Amino acid sequence: MSRPQLPEPPLTRTGAEPPLVDAETDLRPTPEVAAARRRLRSHPALLLLGIVLASVNMRAALAGVSPLLGEISDHYGLSATTGSLVTTIPLVFMGLASPLAPRLARRWGTEAVLLAALVLLCGGVLLRVAPPLVALFAGGALVGSGIALLNVLMPGLIKRDFPHRAAGMTALYTTAMIGGATLSAAAAVPLENALGGWRGSLASWSLPAAVAAAAWLPQALLARRGTRHGQAAAVPVRNATATGPQPGSKAGRGLARSPLAWQVTLFMGLQSLIAYVTIAWMPTILTDDGMSKGAAGLVFAFSTLIQMAGSFLVPLLAGRMRSQRLLAVAVAALMASGIAGLLVAPAGGAWLWAALIGVGQGGSVGLALTMMVLRTSDAHTSARLSGMAQTWGYLLAAAGPLVLGAVHQATGGWALPIGLMLAVCAALALLGLGAGRDRVIRP
Repeated sequence: MSRPQLPEPPLTRTGAEPPLVDAETDLRPTPEVAAARRRLRSHPALLLLGIVLASVNMRAALAGVSPLLGEISDHYGLSATTGSLVTTIPLVFMGLASPLAPRLARRWGTEAVLLAALVLLCGGVLLRVAPPLVALFAGGALVGSGIALLNVLMPGLIKRDFPHRAAGMTALYTTAMIGGATLSAAAAVPLENALGGWRGSLASWSLPAAVAAAAWLPQALLARRGTRHGQAAAVPVRNATATGPQPGSKAGRGLARSPLAWQVTLFMGLQSLIAYVTIAWMPTILTDDGMSKGAAGLVFAFSTLIQMAGSFLVPLLAGRMRSQRLLAVAVAALMASGIAGLLVAPAGGAWLWAALIGVGQGGSVGLALTMMVLRTSDAHTSARLSGMAQTWGYLLAAAGPLVLGAVHQATGGWALPIGLMLAVCAALALLGLGAGRDRVIRP
């Protein structure tokens, strides 16, 4: 069965090529910015380099914290509940900052905001290692805000600059994102040993962010060349030939009233919750069962690495199926099997549990992103659904590490927290039965 196709964008009056429209924000760049972007697209190597380098940083600053969470908590004397804020605060700000991305892109341009996001991420990574405890949490807020801007703008950038290679480019940036998280998790403990402590390990991830920012600097400058000081980079699409509903239209406001949109959003949120609980607590569960810190970090890194298999295969399968309900249940079952293994024999079967969780997590995030396209009839609605799912999804996911940390502290063990995660997997499967139906949200 073939994958539903989005309508082609209309041609310009000259019939030469479709207008440059930022699908994620219903914006059309000013003539000067549009001309600059066409020049950039004629030399895609710089764009490709920037996309890969930015993607590497989209999870690395989060994944590198998990193997070191015990040392960080011991250093500051944090309880399990308070220590979970180290991973929770970035997630909260990933949700809170997501709605700001379209507004900033309208004012300054996507390229400039991506550059600013990487600078913000670099600053947040360095702030986290400053001596005061408040800096640890404030830096986490900056890290989450920077990642939020990257999360929202990257898919729109790919749809805009690589419209006929969107699937391949999405696979590229997703693979780079997972690769960065894997390297960060695997290198966390060795870097701690080599650099004299957890602060050196965390701070080292400011360097890749700075390199990525340097790659985006010329693009940001070129994209704004010719614009007057204070001039916005884009204007809203308001003419009758624009694709999709207009800003502020009933269709745009009605997305929040669609049960299908909420099913996709909650599917995104619950799979993110499982992923970030794993980031926050999986190494701790293993070390509490007697595994060494270094080995636990490697198992966690392996789980992150193997996500690539699920994130690559599941979207390909989803695109060939009219209904994705079976896939949704399958990825939830894989994660539930691995999580149940952590309850039965955490350290004894760690590598197997890591593989099951990793494939399930990679497949679930790939399926969630794919359903944002398959459940919508045009690029604008897909982009609005993406923004809605990321905003509410990350706010929901932020509760996971905090709640499980509190339950672990209250019970003194991992049986009840892991049992709660199994209940979340069951809820994810039920949501997948709804979100995976062959239905489309009409604008």
